Amino acid sequence: MIVVVINRNQNELARTLKHEGVRVGEIIACRAWAAIQPRWFRSGDDRLHSVLMRDYVWHPDEPASGDVRTHGIYSFRDPIRSKQEYGYDSDVSGPLLFGKVKIWGEIVEHEAGYRSQCGKIVSLDYGDPELLDRLRKVYRVNQAAEHLRCSLPYPSVQSRFV
Repeated sequence: MIVVVINRNQNELARTLKHEGVRVGEIIACRAWAAIQPRWFRSGDDRLHSVLMRDYVWHPDEPASGDVRTHGIYSFRDPIRSKQEYGYDSDVSGPLLFGKVKIWGEIVEHEAGYRSQCGKIVSLDYGDPELLDRLRKVYRVNQAAEHLRCSLPYPSVQSRFV
């Protein structure tokens, strides 16, 4: 049998994929979020936003969702800890926070990670320490007792691909 692959964009390909009936439980993956900082003509909102779709807000008490045939919830297999490692949008202004997300529903696997139907923040692990502290409380993640918390160090700017 010969299979011919035509170079199509990822969304078009996702629409044509036949569901193989494979079901898995939740997957824990990594991702980045944008924190909107207050400025002259814009107020901060103590919410995390999608990095590329800034209007998409991750609400604390409800899962994020999207259609995997068009956008979906993107996440990575490997941890990312800096804008340099994130690498998708060098024009991102403002701070990014990095952590883990639980994904479920329809999931499309990519080379570097996943695009899923649903996702919920399970931890905020890297980024500006003040923002991490404030937004961990808002999203009720990483809330171990203060004397038990093993806070990860804020990473240096060096890339892990040195």
